[in-house]
Amino acid sequence: MAVEGRVFVLEEPKQALVERARTFEDPPAGFALLEVLACGVCHTDLGFADGDVAPKQALPLVLGHEIVGRVLASDDAALIGRRVLAPAVSPCGECAACARGRATACPKGRMPGNDADGGFASHCYVPSRDLLALDAEPNQDGVLGEAKLEAWQLAPLADAGTTAWQAIVRAGLAKGDLAVFVGTGGVGGFGAQLARSVGATVVALDVDAARLETLAPFVDHVIDVKDREARDVRKQLRGYAKEHGLAEAPVRVFETSGHPAGQELAFTLLSRGGSLSVVGFTPAKVKLRFSNIMALDADLHGNWGCDPALYPGVVDRALSGEVALTPFLERRPLDEVNDVLDALRNHSLSRRAVLIP
Repeated sequence: MAVEGRVFVLEEPKQALVERARTFEDPPAGFALLEVLACGVCHTDLGFADGDVAPKQALPLVLGHEIVGRVLASDDAALIGRRVLAPAVSPCGECAACARGRATACPKGRMPGNDADGGFASHCYVPSRDLLALDAEPNQDGVLGEAKLEAWQLAPLADAGTTAWQAIVRAGLAKGDLAVFVGTGGVGGFGAQLARSVGATVVALDVDAARLETLAPFVDHVIDVKDREARDVRKQLRGYAKEHGLAEAPVRVFETSGHPAGQELAFTLLSRGGSLSVVGFTPAKVKLRFSNIMALDADLHGNWGCDPALYPGVVDRALSGEVALTPFLERRPLDEVNDVLDALRNHSLSRRAVLIP
């Protein structure tokens, strides 16, 4: 089969994406051809677009890695006609890292919009093996789950939600722990709700009061940290923990801001026997005293994407309504992709944008 479609291509850093017509042929073995139903826009996309981070595939490149689509062709016949969520990173399943259970450390992992063309398009190719079917039957177009979500609303779970979940699982977050999220954009907002779903007490920190107001009903406490010293924030957090019987609870800090000031604050909030999970990304250098990790007997974790085996746990929580998506998303036509990227640059997006071809 051959399908006529279109893509928005990054041809030069710091330049607008360019619309191009493209013919999509049958996918190669092990891959599926998707009709893209939606693709979320992530700060990582902006990093590639502006040249702050070099994608693995040389330009020109189609960005976008938070993809929900309908399978048009695949060597897995059971997937054809199904709406699916495509993992942001598909591990190879064969290397030493995959064999020892560290799929997120796979050096051959394939990320759409980085290792190959992604979802800012009408169609794209993705590996078949890790696709998560959202429908019980092919070619369904009804709402999904108890939360009555549309397929596009699940797109950010391909990265923002699942990456946060991987960090939560890696940190061993459990009931009775105190979880602190520094930065409550897409990853942080979803992560805070996922942390609460496992029984942790969740405190969300941000410099954006409006963002905190939106998230407040879904967490236990919020703290506006704009223009505040890290030591004052730490004192307030410890006061909250003491008031709520959590003074002895391990503090699991999740850095989800992707900002140097956020990373410095997150490091300052480390507690004895606690942990810091670095989920956000910034190309900027941050000066930290690593001896704190030794003195506090604390753990430090990195986090690159999410093991596809963990995706169902996140999607199930969204479909049941345990994790809210709608208040944090806005739908935009694919034609407005450059406007959305400009809004990200200017910090004027109040919700995570999801592009609809």
